Amino acid sequence: MNAATSNPNLLAADTSMGAVTLKVGNVDTMTAYYRDGVALQVLSEGPGSVTLGRGGTPVVILEHAPALKHASPRDAGLFHTAILFDTEEALAAAVYAVAQRYPNTFTGSSDHLVSKAFYFTDPEGNGVELYWDRDRTTWSWTHGVIEMGTLYLDPNAFLQQNLTEQAVESAVIGGASVGHVHLQVGDVQTAHDFYVDRLGFEETINYGGTALFVSAGGYHHHMAMNVWNSAGAGPRLPALGLGQIDIRVPSLDDVGALTERLSHFGVSTRDDGQTVSFDDPWANLIRVAVA
Repeated sequence: MNAATSNPNLLAADTSMGAVTLKVGNVDTMTAYYRDGVALQVLSEGPGSVTLGRGGTPVVILEHAPALKHASPRDAGLFHTAILFDTEEALAAAVYAVAQRYPNTFTGSSDHLVSKAFYFTDPEGNGVELYWDRDRTTWSWTHGVIEMGTLYLDPNAFLQQNLTEQAVESAVIGGASVGHVHLQVGDVQTAHDFYVDRLGFEETINYGGTALFVSAGGYHHHMAMNVWNSAGAGPRLPALGLGQIDIRVPSLDDVGALTERLSHFGVSTRDDGQTVSFDDPWANLIRVAVA
């Protein structure tokens, strides 16, 4: 599948996801989880804020927000942050680290045909996916729809096949970045109207009106939205959990084109010449900047 990069209504083909900001009640507990469990590195610390990632690439930004409360599981917001690892060895290292230090946070694993994924819930209830992509040449597309599945993936067998002595000694192996972000929303049609028709992603899968996967440049999905727990949900109120989603585009021209497109559709934006920020229909804050 090849995206028409010259189409002014689409995001650039090499668009990618940036860091996910989480508003948290306990910075120390959450830092320990993402550092010692997920095996991210602390890249920077400031008053009430910690940025974790790999090799200089921010993945998760924790912002202390002790006055906020947890939202209802039925509210719109974050379903999971999906962290993409370079190799199966790197993924195995992170999965093993979480299993050793936070075994009760594991919620499942699946072979999705395009990827292998392991699912967790962090100490404040935010979903986390750790995954590795198969080579794009092995992905199957039919009429613009990516073929994905939910096949059983034995976590113990995966670790036996991919965990090395080096990975056991140090879980920080290779690179990691945010591969995709999956949201809970109120309805899929409104999500399509916003994320495809306005923001400029392309639809890659629509699961019968219950979930929508979208991407730029023929990726399986950079973002997803589902109504599995949150059908009918309205705009979010301030709460712990998702604070901001960052999207990276290749150039300032791409930022400008997006700002003009959103303005055309009446979407309120905050533009400082370098970045553009806006809310989706459920008050999820999104910021687009140059990679």
